[in-house]
Amino acid sequence: MTAPLASAAANRRVGLIDRIRSSVRLKLLVLVLAPLLAGVPVLLGLVWSWGNQAYERLLTFKVSSDMITANGYFERVRIGVGRDVSALASSNRLVLALEAADDDRLAALLTELANRYALDYLLYLDPDATPLVTSRDEGLPAAARDNWPAVAAAMQGRAHVTIERFSPEALGEIAPELQARAWQPLVPTAAAAPDPRIAEDRGMVIHASAPVLDAEGITVGLVEGGVLLNGNLDLVDRINEIVYRDGSLPLGSQGTATLFMGDTRIATNVRLFEGERALGTRVSQAVRDQVLGRGELWLGTAFVVNDWYVSGYEAIEDGRGERIGMLYVGFLEAPLRRAMQQAMAALFGLFLLISVAGTYYSLRWARSVFEPIERMNRVIQRVELGESDARVGAVTSRDELGRLAGEFDHLLDTLAAKRAELQRWADELDRKVAERTAELREANETLRRAQKQLVMSEKLAAIGELTAGVAHEVNNPVAVIQGNLDVLREVLGPAAEPVRDEIRLIHEQVERIRLIVTKLLQFARPGDFAGYTEAVEVGAVIQDCLVLTRHNIDKCGVEVNLELAATTPVEINRSELQQVLINLIVNATQAMAAGGRLTLASEDWLAEDGSAQGVVLRVRDTGYGIPPEHLATIFDPFFTTKKESGTGLGLSVTYTIVERYGGRITVESKPGEGTVFSVWLLREAAYRGGPEAPGFMRRWKV
Repeated sequence: MTAPLASAAANRRVGLIDRIRSSVRLKLLVLVLAPLLAGVPVLLGLVWSWGNQAYERLLTFKVSSDMITANGYFERVRIGVGRDVSALASSNRLVLALEAADDDRLAALLTELANRYALDYLLYLDPDATPLVTSRDEGLPAAARDNWPAVAAAMQGRAHVTIERFSPEALGEIAPELQARAWQPLVPTAAAAPDPRIAEDRGMVIHASAPVLDAEGITVGLVEGGVLLNGNLDLVDRINEIVYRDGSLPLGSQGTATLFMGDTRIATNVRLFEGERALGTRVSQAVRDQVLGRGELWLGTAFVVNDWYVSGYEAIEDGRGERIGMLYVGFLEAPLRRAMQQAMAALFGLFLLISVAGTYYSLRWARSVFEPIERMNRVIQRVELGESDARVGAVTSRDELGRLAGEFDHLLDTLAAKRAELQRWADELDRKVAERTAELREANETLRRAQKQLVMSEKLAAIGELTAGVAHEVNNPVAVIQGNLDVLREVLGPAAEPVRDEIRLIHEQVERIRLIVTKLLQFARPGDFAGYTEAVEVGAVIQDCLVLTRHNIDKCGVEVNLELAATTPVEINRSELQQVLINLIVNATQAMAAGGRLTLASEDWLAEDGSAQGVVLRVRDTGYGIPPEHLATIFDPFFTTKKESGTGLGLSVTYTIVERYGGRITVESKPGEGTVFSVWLLREAAYRGGPEAPGFMRRWKV
């Protein structure tokens, strides 16, 4: 973009900003459209974020519940194997076979019972855990079995069942067929931990053992049995049927269950291809490190073989407490995610439709607000040009703004009448002065100076009387405007939301008029505004004032620092103390328009003998400070450096309130370093003017 074009664009932006600042119409349009154009995207973003969070929590809760169900069933299977082995050890048929001392009969019995209870093998051991008889035809382990936790517990007289990892050699000793069933080639899997092996040849077994007792309760032998979990597809399919019954997963999702030995799938219904189970595939390294490495439960989304699943993984420990495998349940996330995104898209479309409709109707309804406001603005401009008889006149609007326009005309009529009355008084005063001057023309210079002073006194008295009358007349339309604003809020209710900021601005200006009149009257008649006194904890009042001035503080980006150490209550009117502190806090924030630190401190004011005399409050800012030439006059009435917005009465009224209760207020300031106002308040107020001074009611002290 060339320099002339850039300059033209900048001028257009500045011109648009100036037009917005000077036009109520454009301000209302901006205020109406800004929430829709800026707020709706933010709201949609929040809805999207909260929806995703709720979706993730719901999925996590679901898979956590599934994990509990699957683990419960797997535990019942493990306990069931132990119960079957214990029942066999205490069965009468086993006792009879042992009494017959016939190994062939005992072997046939073990084979029959192993088939009945779906055990992969049964061994009969002597009390020292040496194998004597097996249910298998392939051979008999030669070494004692006392190194297995379940067998060791049976040797001590109690039945026990564990999950154990058998080496290929241990499986081969029991039966080569079990060794062959356990062998599974490893399938290369993305994101899995490196493993130099080409196959998984170990077996994970539900391992149970129970003692065989004679009539005297003496252990005469041991029964050991086990169920090989490698390739046990019936078990994982049953877990899947229990956890994910028909209808438990909507929207086309499907559930899966898996048994891992280490990080390898040894029994699963997760599919690699159509009909082919993902046996030999491995879990991701992240899951392995969390579940097998740290022993933590995994609940959340994980990539399983070839798709994303909402997954739950829980470690399986052997009889020695070592983590040897994992139990997994999960279900496809894609259908659920797709349904959630469709619902969110429909919600977003509804939001946009409502926003467009709201914008259209808001612009139509805003027109009824423009007319009376613009007409009042044109009347103000004509009055400023000297056309004192300019009026708004009748407006078509019959709402609060229409009534406000009528009250505005009434206020102009009142001001015109007062101005005419003031002119008549001035003419009468001039006539009387002229007559008095003619009568005293021959008087000496001293009398002429006295005459001038008298004239000035009479003028000031007339102006004071006029000011009181104007204040009275201003308060009446202000009260009407305030009442109409309250009726406006009550009648419109939620419908007033599009012009809420305009109503707030009117309310603030009315409140400003009321405060100016109140300050004038309070300065003129301070006794009329004094209230009841009470023992006040200054810390609580400071906290309340912070709440009341929070908007000013946040708008200026001011940091607040509290150093509240005072413990002594002071005798003062609580509302007047709030007025003092709010005046000082607001002045401090206005002195830090670009940000800074506001420190509010309190400490006990101690007498020379150490007794509590009262409290010292300090309001410290880091603003631009007060010039030295102004320090002596800042508490004077009508003195202000804020020519456009200040009345010069805030600090004067503050000073009057503090002095009224026997306290004092001081100020310290250096330009560029900030200002500190210190307010000294007595524990027992010493009223200036005596206890009977007007407005003070100590007998009503609460």
